[in-house]
Amino acid sequence: MLSLHQLTCFLAAYEHGSFTAAADELGYAQPSVSEQIRALEKSLGAQLFRRAGRGVVPTTVADTLRPYAERVLASVDAARSAVAGVTSFESGTIRFGMFGIARLYAGAGLIADVLDRYPGVRVELVGQNSTEVAEDLRRGRLEAAMLAVPTIESEGLAVTPVAREELVYISADPAHLAAPVTAHRLSLASLVMPETSYRTEDSTRQTLRRMLHGAGRNPSTRIEVEDLETAVELVGLGYADSVIPRGAAEQLLPRLAPSAGFVSLRPRQFDTFAIVHRAGAVLSPAARLMIELATRRIREIALPLEGSAHLS
Repeated sequence: MLSLHQLTCFLAAYEHGSFTAAADELGYAQPSVSEQIRALEKSLGAQLFRRAGRGVVPTTVADTLRPYAERVLASVDAARSAVAGVTSFESGTIRFGMFGIARLYAGAGLIADVLDRYPGVRVELVGQNSTEVAEDLRRGRLEAAMLAVPTIESEGLAVTPVAREELVYISADPAHLAAPVTAHRLSLASLVMPETSYRTEDSTRQTLRRMLHGAGRNPSTRIEVEDLETAVELVGLGYADSVIPRGAAEQLLPRLAPSAGFVSLRPRQFDTFAIVHRAGAVLSPAARLMIELATRRIREIALPLEGSAHLS
């Protein structure tokens, strides 16, 4: 029967053209290598090497066997690496990037999903804004992330959309909610907007700029704040209106602005959530786990897109 030990000795002898050199590389005694080769020849019923001076020359049978032997040993190495990867992330640290308001969609629930499966791991959800998370991906500080893709330049990154979320207009004034909000009405609105430090790259603002540009209008804000919760509270107090993802509105308005409501934009506008990682990257078991769980969580709240987050 063939053994991995025999194939290892065979490939070393094939590469070096010498049993002695093969033994030196593998750290074996030369007779041990010769014995393994003879056992392999007996198992195959064919001669693999012919003596030539102080070395050996592979036969046609050896030439035929070589690529198969290489694939067998490569598969064994891959299996060991896969098992080591699973073992390490069961007790190591899992890092995954998320868009800024992920806490409203998949934050605590996602961490709970991971810890329920692997109680021994340490979990880090990283990111205040999709733009900075994308930069961490490019620099190799993160393996993968769930991001709002309008903020992402795809150069060097693989982007797989998994869900989309409608952007809605929120207000405490019922008259402002009587009909869907057009680009013209939006351009005249008194708005409070979050993510002021990322106002150029923020996905919601990019979408609104495109909407208003098509109507020959420029977006303007009355109040700039950092966090979404503050913006919603100000809407509830009647100081301004805002545009936020529908899922965030459904969760935050009852708690922070119970007198406010929301209505669609016309035409309807959407943020798209996507799995993002470096192009061509082979993802670890930990990254694949986070992609699976994050995708499931986001699709429970946002509108699932056709296809899956199957990444290589």
